[in-house]
Amino acid sequence: MGTGQEQAATTAGANREGESPEQVTTVESASGEASVTEEGTELERSIGLKGGLAIGIGTMIGAGIFVFPGLAAGRAGPAAAGSFALGAVIALLVALPASELATAMPKSGGGYYFISRALGALAGAIVGISIWLGLVFATAFYLVGFGNYAAAVLAEAGVVVGNVSVVVPLALVFGVLLTALNLFGTENAAALQNYVVGLLLTILVLFLGYGGLDAVGVFGGASTPERFLPFGPLPVFTTAALVFTSYLGFAQVATVAGDIKDPGRNLPLAMVGSVLVVGTLYVATIFVATSAFGSDTLSSFGETAIVEVARNFVGAPGAIVILLAGLLATVSSANASILSTSRAVFALSKDAILPRFASRINLQYGTPHIALAMGGGPVLVLVAYGEVEVLAEVASFLHLVMYGLMCVALIAMRRDEPEWYDPEFRVPAYRLVAGLGAFASFGLILFMKPTSQLIGIAIMVASGVWYGYYANDVSLKGVV
Repeated sequence: MGTGQEQAATTAGANREGESPEQVTTVESASGEASVTEEGTELERSIGLKGGLAIGIGTMIGAGIFVFPGLAAGRAGPAAAGSFALGAVIALLVALPASELATAMPKSGGGYYFISRALGALAGAIVGISIWLGLVFATAFYLVGFGNYAAAVLAEAGVVVGNVSVVVPLALVFGVLLTALNLFGTENAAALQNYVVGLLLTILVLFLGYGGLDAVGVFGGASTPERFLPFGPLPVFTTAALVFTSYLGFAQVATVAGDIKDPGRNLPLAMVGSVLVVGTLYVATIFVATSAFGSDTLSSFGETAIVEVARNFVGAPGAIVILLAGLLATVSSANASILSTSRAVFALSKDAILPRFASRINLQYGTPHIALAMGGGPVLVLVAYGEVEVLAEVASFLHLVMYGLMCVALIAMRRDEPEWYDPEFRVPAYRLVAGLGAFASFGLILFMKPTSQLIGIAIMVASGVWYGYYANDVSLKGVV
């Protein structure tokens, strides 16, 4: 927290009958940013462009490289690279509208905030509560992935841990550590994210660079290209629905918009830039992997395919390095998701969709400690339970609903154009871009498993019931 001259300030909370604006005190930091000293105000803007990119990239780099290559190659062959490219295009169609909305409303909560102000409190509550729970599911999935990769690193290095599974205990311990890190200051969490993502990108660029040179014959003989569309064009689209879960992280940048410095510049660059960087890495990964083994062999490796590709290049050391990279990827994804979960709860509480106490700020560290507990606590319960795979796809379902509604929100905002709506970034041909983004987001839901669809719908219905019971007198449309 910065120091400086204290000044009284008044902020309006949700427009709820019988509630008056909260009296709060802010402190001007050395950087000129407002810091929180009482509940109900915005958080200190302490994350720059590098930190925003690290959140977006760090959340997305994971399954697309460390889980999906073998599965995607089995479905679409070398054309799986096209599936990842298609996923990147769809992500950009959503990232552009999200960028405009974020520069007009750079507040914590991201998609929830945009949708509630454009489409009303009911739509906002359904999306906000759903995304809170969806992020909890995703974080649990990332932490269990961390435990699996940590156990695999130990096994590859020859460390014997006996017959007792260390996956869940490792996941629980690291979940507690990451939650505590976020409690002790956003700067700490952002610094960890920057270091982890920087190291991860270095490893991946070196690996993919070596693999690309190997594929074209610089090292050894050039690979014989496979037929690009061995199963026809349709699997490219069905595989895109599978791998699109790899692109869900860019929206986490908008969720922490209240922490971003110079949001008019940094939010669009972070969201669009993270999609472009990650999309390029994904396409390169499929090219390198299918060149190393061929689609059939790669598919037989399943979820460990990329580890076997690295082992093929440089032996056991290569496998260990890629396992370490997978470990870093799960750390960065879990860290960014814990941060985003707390900001979603913080925004819902400030608007009185959830009880007001959840938006209280720890005055020593300037972080929403109750919101962090409401995010981190359920995550640890799910990790202890262990069955989180289906919840990961439910998280994707809920994110896709939010993405589609963000695109609708942009069209609604442009149509109504309230006086306060003055984004620093405007989407060209916004009707076309937002319309395609909404169509693609909702359309991909149809390719998901029925179980995931039913659970996702049930969560949305429950969120609507909560709004009707607890917050039906809250009016948010047009309120900033």
